[in-house]
Amino acid sequence: MKEILSGLFHWTTFHEGIGQKVHSCFWASADPPVLIDPRVPEEGIDWFRGSVPLREIYLTNRHHYRHSDRFEKAFGATVRCHRDGLIEFTRGEKVMPFEHGEELPGGVHALRVGNLCLEETALYLPLEGGVLAIGDALIRSGDALGFVPDEYMGDDPQGVKKGIKKVLLGIADEREFDHLLFAHGSPWIGGAKAGLRKFLEGLPD
Repeated sequence: MKEILSGLFHWTTFHEGIGQKVHSCFWASADPPVLIDPRVPEEGIDWFRGSVPLREIYLTNRHHYRHSDRFEKAFGATVRCHRDGLIEFTRGEKVMPFEHGEELPGGVHALRVGNLCLEETALYLPLEGGVLAIGDALIRSGDALGFVPDEYMGDDPQGVKKGIKKVLLGIADEREFDHLLFAHGSPWIGGAKAGLRKFLEGLPD
């Protein structure tokens, strides 16, 4: 568990289901505090028992429910995913819908990414120059940005990549942010918007 910006914490855990490390974050200074794509860190769930109750959990897509049920049971938190992702939750999971373009509790903005899956969402946090949390649309390996393997992109991987490029360039045009968070990859703190543009503009049209 590491505080990467004032009040914003990041950690990695090993996801047994996919056989790799994944990333989660907690915006503790939001009102109310917000968890994104959570798994329980090494410090345990009691680490989150602060003076301000944990009330909100946001998923960038339906596949990132992860340990949300543990936090929901421990704190009575509300788990939220874009409406199109609710088809995943058929075993009694308590998940509430949101819409793209909506401002969620805590001041987080749910921005449409789509393309990879209908509910794919980037979450914008108005914190220290702006933070953009990306789910599966992009991954970060070391310092390099990239995409998930083509076999996870359906019948037209190149079309999906072009769609993601267009959407993320649009977000970069409309939003100020200096930092990027990834569900798959280490945070990019400082200069992330320029780095994202450079990567996207280098892709084929």
